[in-house]
Amino acid sequence: MPSRECRRPSLPWSHGTRTASPRWLTRVGVFDLETTGVDVEADRIVTAHVGVLDARGREIAARSWLADPGIPIPEGATAVHGIGTDHARAHGRPPAEVVEQITRALRSLFAQGVPVVAYNASYDFSLLAHECGRHGIEPLDHPGPVIDPLVIDKAYDRYRPGKRTLEVVAAHYAVPLDGAHEASADAIAAGRVAQALAREFALPDTAGELHTRQVGWARAQAASLTEYFVRIGRLDPEETLDGTWPVRYAAETEQTA
Repeated sequence: MPSRECRRPSLPWSHGTRTASPRWLTRVGVFDLETTGVDVEADRIVTAHVGVLDARGREIAARSWLADPGIPIPEGATAVHGIGTDHARAHGRPPAEVVEQITRALRSLFAQGVPVVAYNASYDFSLLAHECGRHGIEPLDHPGPVIDPLVIDKAYDRYRPGKRTLEVVAAHYAVPLDGAHEASADAIAAGRVAQALAREFALPDTAGELHTRQVGWARAQAASLTEYFVRIGRLDPEETLDGTWPVRYAAETEQTA
């Protein structure tokens, strides 16, 4: 079981400060997608954000995209992120161009050894991989290190009741989130939640070790959720949730961001 440490107040969006912060905390990338839906295989990117936060959670580099996804944006998705089909068609960039530029920005961060934070990372990285395949773009090869605050929060505070959406978890760790479901706001908040988690708990010192542990945590969390869904009748006994992380290729419709 992950261990908890004694803490003292620090930044406004953290519960406390460890005696020695992990090395990866000093600079982290952040990544978020807003899309036409929650099917990683079939749905498309509408907006995206890739940025970099310093050790105090200030964004020091950033780029955002608006894409014309090439398909109608369902009303339900528009209600979430505020982008309708007409607006995307009028102002969005071609989807292949957007997908290539997002992938290139993330590849550059990984090449520099900068970990990238994404909340519910297996959703964003999986959908991006399918978009790359759709447009003939070379996908990220085993992206990492990736930091997923959703997986980490579940691992270190497993029995906390309530939802684990980004909005709820950000509020729990006193991280401001203005404009939820706007790609840049969600990306920055996720990065600050990751930094708050690093100050709250005894996380691994290197992002590479943390990435490796998250692979196992995500698998175990999916198995536990599968058991629960079977018990309440939401899944048939022979069905399982895919716990592959941070990229999965089987469709999974649960999105918690």
